[in-house]
Amino acid sequence: MRGEQICPRCGDQPRPPGPWANRWTCRRHGAVFPLAPLAVPSARLVRQISQRSAVPLWIPWPLMQGWVVGAVAHAGDDASGVRGTAVALSGPNPFGGAADLVLVAEEQGVGLGAGYAGVKSVDPGEAVQAEPHARVDVNGRHAPLWCVDGHPDRAVYAGQSAGHWLWMILYPQTAGALLLEDLVLEDLRDLGHEADLLPYGTPPPWLHPG
Repeated sequence: MRGEQICPRCGDQPRPPGPWANRWTCRRHGAVFPLAPLAVPSARLVRQISQRSAVPLWIPWPLMQGWVVGAVAHAGDDASGVRGTAVALSGPNPFGGAADLVLVAEEQGVGLGAGYAGVKSVDPGEAVQAEPHARVDVNGRHAPLWCVDGHPDRAVYAGQSAGHWLWMILYPQTAGALLLEDLVLEDLRDLGHEADLLPYGTPPPWLHPG
C-alpha cells in the first residue's frame, strides 16, 4: 500500500500547503483534496472517518451474502475535513468468480469517483442528463444512475443523492449485473454498533486512481 497522500484523480503525489498555497496542489489537476493512504479496514477506521466526513459512506444494506468490506478510503484535508469517501467491497460475481464494488460519495469537484472509474473529467457531467440506466434505493428514495464511460475493464455508474455525487464502480465489467438487483444503500455513519460487526477483508489490488 502506498504511504503518502495522492491526487484522487491521477494518483500522483501533490504538493502540501505552503506559503504560496493553502491547498494541496497536483501538478496535473491543480488544487485537490488529497486521498489518504489506504489502511487495513476496521470498525475503528470507519468511526474515525465518520467523525470528520461531510459526505456519506455508502454501503449496500443488508450486506450481500459472501461480501466483505475491503477498503474504506477518504479524500480531504485538515482544514476542510473529509470531502469524498469510498467504500470498497468484494464478493461473488453473478457471472462467476470474484467481483469488487466501490461506492463513492463526494462533493462536486473532488474527483475521487472519476479517479477510480478512469474518467477524464472531474465529475460525471453531461452523462447524467439522458434517461437513467439503473437505480438504487438510498435512504428510502430512488436514486437514478447513469452509465459512464471509464476503464473498459469495469462498469461505471454515477448519479446524485442528497446533493452529493454517487458513484458505483464494479470490477470486472460483468459485475455490473449486480445493479439488476434491488440494492439498498445506507450510510455507515448511521449504522452505529452494526458497523462494528461488519466482515472486513483486504483492498482490491486495482484500487488506485488514474
